[in-house]
Amino acid sequence: MGAGGKSPVPEIATPSSPNGGGSGGGGKMERAPHAKPRFTLSQLKKAIPPHCFRRPTLRSLSYVVWDLVQVFLLASLSTNYFHRLLPDNPVVSGAAWLLTWFAQGCILTGYWIIAHDCGHHAFSDVEWVNDAAGFLIHSSLLVPYFSWKYSHRLHHSNTASLERDESFVPLRRSQLPTYYKYVFNNPLGRTLALASSALLGWPLYLLFNATGHTYDRLASHFDPYSPVFRGRDRLGVLASDAGVAAFAYLYYRVAAAKGAKWLLCAFGAPMLVVHAFLALIIFLQHTHPSLPRYDDSEWDWMRGALCTVDRDYGVLLNKVFHNVGDTHVLHHLFTTIPHYNAMEATRAIRPILGEYYRFDPTPFWKAAWREVRECVYVEEDHDDRDSDGQQQKQKKKGVFWYGNKF
Repeated sequence: MGAGGKSPVPEIATPSSPNGGGSGGGGKMERAPHAKPRFTLSQLKKAIPPHCFRRPTLRSLSYVVWDLVQVFLLASLSTNYFHRLLPDNPVVSGAAWLLTWFAQGCILTGYWIIAHDCGHHAFSDVEWVNDAAGFLIHSSLLVPYFSWKYSHRLHHSNTASLERDESFVPLRRSQLPTYYKYVFNNPLGRTLALASSALLGWPLYLLFNATGHTYDRLASHFDPYSPVFRGRDRLGVLASDAGVAAFAYLYYRVAAAKGAKWLLCAFGAPMLVVHAFLALIIFLQHTHPSLPRYDDSEWDWMRGALCTVDRDYGVLLNKVFHNVGDTHVLHHLFTTIPHYNAMEATRAIRPILGEYYRFDPTPFWKAAWREVRECVYVEEDHDDRDSDGQQQKQKKKGVFWYGNKF
C-alpha cells in the first residue's frame, strides 16, 4: 500500500499504477505541480492528530533494542552454528550466509534510520537523549553523528534548490561532462553507476561530499573546518570523529580476538548492505522524472519540501526500514514526527496535499534502473501549464526538470 493506504489522491502515472502511461511503458510520466500551493504548513499540521507529534522515549528505545536483538541473534546463529547445522555444501552454505548478511544489513539500515530520527529531535522530547542515542547508534555504524546531522540540516533547509541543496544535487544540462554521453548512456554504464553508488556512494559522500553541494575546496564530514560546517559546529564534528574512532578501535580489538574473518562475517558484510540501501533510499527519495528542481528565482521552502516522492519497498522492508521510504514527503514537512507515527500522519495530510503528494509504487529495483536512465540532468523547458491545465508556450524560468537526451 505504501505511504498512505487508500486515498482519493492519485498515484504517479506509471506502468504499475492504475493511472497507466508511465515512462517505462513508453508514455510520459505526469509531472508534479510546481506553482506555489494554496494550502499552508499550518493547515497540514492541524490535519495531523496531535498524538502523532509525541515522542515517548521508552517507545523509541524499544525499537533500538528490537533491532539490536535481531542483529545479534542472526550474528550469533551464523558465526556459532552455521558450521554445525548446515550440510557440507558450498552452495547451501553460501546461500545461507548471503541471506543472513542481507537480513542483518536491512535491520541495521532500520537501526541507522533511528539515529536519523535522533538528529531531527524525533526520538525523544529531551534533546540530550536524542543526541546521546543518535551519537551511540551512528558511531557504532562508523557514521559521524553530529557532522551528518549538521549537513542533513542544510539539506532540509534547502531541499530541491539547485544552488544550495546539500545532497544528490543534479547537474544542469550545460554542466554535463562530455564523457557522460559515452560512459552512462548505455546499459553497462548505468549498471556500473548503480553498482559503484551502492558500494562506495555513502562512504564517498562522508569522506569527500561526493554527489553533494559543490564547494570551492574539499568538503569532508570528518573535517571540523570543512565548508559544510559553521564555526559553532566544530566541537560536534570533533566529538563525531572521536566516536567513530572509538568504535573503529573496538572493532579492531574484536578482530584481534576473534579474527578478521569473524568480524567480516558478523559486521563487515552486513554493513555493505547498509551502504547500498542508504545510497539507494536517499537517491530514490528525491530523484524522479516527475519532480521539479528550482533555482533561486523560483525556490521557496514549501515547494522544495514537496520535491520528494514516497516509495514502496514492500510490506516487510517498509517495516524493517521504519517506513523511511514510504513516508518521506511527510518527513520533509514535519521532521520531528517519529517514524512509528509517520504512516498515520501521512494518511491525514494526503487529501490536503492532493496532486502535490507523490507516491510511486514501482518496485524499487525497477525504479532505480529507470531513474538512473532518465534522470541524468535537469534543464528548463516550456512545458508549463496554467491553473486550468492549458499548455503555455512561454518558457518557465527557474523551474528545472529531469532529462536524458544527449
